[in-house]
Amino acid sequence: MRDLLRILVSPVVWLAAFSAVYGLHGILCEIDLGAAFAGASWRRLSLAIAFALAILVQVVLPMMLHSDRFGAAPGFSRVVSRASGWVGLVAVVWTLFPVLTTTTCG
Repeated sequence: MRDLLRILVSPVVWLAAFSAVYGLHGILCEIDLGAAFAGASWRRLSLAIAFALAILVQVVLPMMLHSDRFGAAPGFSRVVSRASGWVGLVAVVWTLFPVLTTTTCG
C-alpha cells in the first residue's frame, strides 16, 4: 500500500496545486487589489508566489523518493515512483507556467 502512495503522491500534489492556483486566479480576478508593488500588480505577485510554492513542493517530492528513508525498495515500485515524481514536476511547470506569462483577467 505504501508503494501505491509513493507512486501517486506526485500526481495528486500536482492536481491539488493546479486546482489551487487556478482557483486563486479566479478569486483574484473578482477582487480589485488595485495597488502595485515594484511595477507588478498584487494579483500577478500572488500567482507567482503560488507557482513558486507549487514548484518547490514538486522539487522536494522526487528528492524524497530518491532517498533511502522515503523511497521504495529496489524494483518496479522504485522506478515507477521516481518517474512519477519527475512527471509531477514537469506537469506543474508545464500547466502553471501560463499563469505567469498570460494576462491575468479578461
